Formats: sequence, C-alpha cells, structure tokens
Amino acid sequence: MSRVLVSGASGFIGGYVVEELLARGHSVVGVDNFSKYGKVAKSFDGHCNYQLVEGDCRDVALMTGLLSGCDHFVAGAALIGGISYFHAYAYDLLAANERITAASCDAAIAAHRAGRLQKVTYMSSSMVFESADSWPSYEGQQREVPPPKSSYGFQKLAVEYFAQAAWDQYQLPFTIVRPFNCVGIGEGRALGDVEVLSGNVKLAMSHVVPDLVQKVLKGQDPLHILGDGSQIRHYTYGGDLAKGIVTAMEHPDARNEDFNLSTAASTTVLELAELIWRKIRGTDVPFRYVSEDPFEHDVQRRVPATDKAKRVLGFEATTPLDEILDEVIPWIEAAVADGTI
Repeated sequence: MSRVLVSGASGFIGGYVVEELLARGHSVVGVDNFSKYGKVAKSFDGHCNYQLVEGDCRDVALMTGLLSGCDHFVAGAALIGGISYFHAYAYDLLAANERITAASCDAAIAAHRAGRLQKVTYMSSSMVFESADSWPSYEGQQREVPPPKSSYGFQKLAVEYFAQAAWDQYQLPFTIVRPFNCVGIGEGRALGDVEVLSGNVKLAMSHVVPDLVQKVLKGQDPLHILGDGSQIRHYTYGGDLAKGIVTAMEHPDARNEDFNLSTAASTTVLELAELIWRKIRGTDVPFRYVSEDPFEHDVQRRVPATDKAKRVLGFEATTPLDEILDEVIPWIEAAVADGTI
C-alpha cells in the first residue's frame, strides 16, 4: 500500500484519518507541531506503520523532505477552533493558515516534480458555503455565491484556489474534501481558546455538541443555547469522515474533484439540545432552554448535497446522531472530570 503524509496528524480529524489509513494497510507519516492542544497521546502512536514527526508545516524544507518519500499527502494542518475562535483569532487564522497552505503546496509541487508524490488531498471546510442563500450546498456552489464573511471561511476557500492553481500551473493532482460538523471523541481544550460564559457555565471550545453536553452535565437548567435553536447542521461522525477522506484519497475518479463529506440527516440545534438533555437527565426532568445572542459568524443553515460523494466514491456517512452521542457523552463526562475540556 501507499506511504501517506498527514499534516495535523495529532488533531481531531487528523487522528481519525491516521487510524483509517493504518486500518487499510497504508504506511503513515504524521507531522504536527502540537500548537493547538500541546502534546497528546494517540492510540496509534506505537503502530509499526506509523511515524510521528514533530515539526511546523510552514517549514518548506521539512515538508519537502518528508513528501519526497511519500505517495500521497493529506493536507490537514490548520489553525482551527470553535465559533469563538473565529473572532478571537481572526487575523491569525488567515495569516497562519495561508502560510501553512503555501508551504504545503510548495513542498508538494517539488515532491511531485521529483516523481513519487501522486496527489494532494486538501482538507477544506463546509464554511466555504458560509454565504450560501440556497440549499443544499452542492460542489461548485462555492464559486457562485458571495465569498465567506469570516476570515476562516475565506481562507478555506483560498485552499481550494491553491489546489486548482497548483494543478493549472504545475499539474499537481488534487482532491478537495469538505467535512461537515465533525463529532467524535478526542478533542480537548485548545491552548489558546478563549473562555466564553454561557449562563453559569464557562466554556472553552465553542463547538456545539461538547458545549451542550458540558452544560447539561453541570446541571444547567434552563439550558442556554446560542440563537433561537433553529440553526440547521449535519452532525457527522469523525470515523465516517475519515472513511470518506481516505476513500477520496485512494479513488481514481476523485482526481481533480471536490466532495462534500457529510451525513445526509439535518438536525436543528434545538433538536440536538433536547436529545442530549434526554440522554443525560432522562425523561422525568422537563426540557427547558433559553436563547442567548449568537456569534456573528454562526451560520443559520449548513446543509450539504451529498449525492456526488455517494455516486463517485460510493461513500455515505451512516452513523446516526443518537449512536454518536452514546459514544461522545461518556467521553466528555470523563474529560470534564479530568479537567481536559
């Protein structure tokens, strides 16, 4: 099987991707500078086909050297956080992620020219559809609607332009994948996260599932939610997303294509909140909530078209939200007790 470089390998989605690659028999080199969480242990750290390199993906020489021995590159490294992150680090997200993307492309162009690297699989984001005014958001719509309003969404759109430009000028093959609302275990409090007070609970993640779980676990009643709860999301299991990302990397028909990777199931924030409430507090305690002012870049509707991934890749995200929460809630409860989130 192939040798694959994964940048951001110790991150939230990156960890799921490395697990999936190893399960399929690939040899994996992970690179991470641990800037988000600090050093973290992963279940695959001791795997015989895994090598972890501590380094900065903005280092073109480092990345070129690593890519010279690889067949594929999953470019996942980025500064990323919850919705509060977009406000606290608006410039840093744009500047650092542009440098990461440019360095990754410079290194990949050189490695591809040298003969071994076959393709780059770029991690984009559903935020490229931030300014959409019709749904579902389909592949190609990101170039038809106004650009994203947040610096993070704008930079993720720039990633897609980098991919296309590197092909146009240097014939570096690419695949673009856009995960939607990844949910799973393994995400902790980022070192630079800003605490946000929501009711009587301080949060440091600003991701809706762990934030709501924390509030309910800590006894908040009524439950505080951002906005009126009508926001629509597609909560997708990290393991499913990893399968889609690796399938897109491997699939011959994914060359120079882009794919939305998501569950097809829509859920409102209010439906999510009540589901979490029932799982933790049971049916005897009435579900009560109050609304708080949402963040500026809290998109009201994020609904993807998923038919292209199914048709071309044979990929569907099938893990239901109910099952995801049965895994995630106990993990968050333990993490809260340990003080890691």
